[in-house]
Amino acid sequence: MKRKIENKLLEWKNSEDRKPLLVYGARQVGKTYSIVDFGKKHYNDIVYFNFEGNSPLLEIFNRDLDPYRIVMALESLSGHKINPGNTLIIFDEIQECEKALTSLKYFCEDAPEYHVIAAGSLLGLAINRGHFSFPVGKVSMITMYPLDFEEFLMAFDCENLIDLIKTSYKNDTPILLLDD
Repeated sequence: MKRKIENKLLEWKNSEDRKPLLVYGARQVGKTYSIVDFGKKHYNDIVYFNFEGNSPLLEIFNRDLDPYRIVMALESLSGHKINPGNTLIIFDEIQECEKALTSLKYFCEDAPEYHVIAAGSLLGLAINRGHFSFPVGKVSMITMYPLDFEEFLMAFDCENLIDLIKTSYKNDTPILLLDD
């Protein structure tokens, strides 16, 4: 399913001053699906980590926030080599680990060659921002919303209707649909 956020993700990937990306929004709007789908299309490899109930993953961030040590530990945990620029690192439900959220600052400052996207819900991020600093200015952020009508039409392969509706709206004319 095509989502409009894919264009924003591609802009982020190709940006010269790319920072770790935080995609946030309400639960069940398609954040994880969209990020994983994007990674499969635009990277050689992806490594996906979900913080929800994942004690070994949480432990990686309890030591220090050195991004190179973190990457080595993530490689060990996932069994995948993480190649800078070619592997997309995905942190899902990042609100479950405040230190992981803080680590994005160090990925930005010390290891910008790694492509990192984190996803989390607005409620979770708001509740858990207590003991560790939010990486203000060190992450790019995108809010993801539920499927809009245009995306709905794309999902049902009705993209031709999008232009028809836009033209009708612009010209303030009714739409004439013929029944087959």
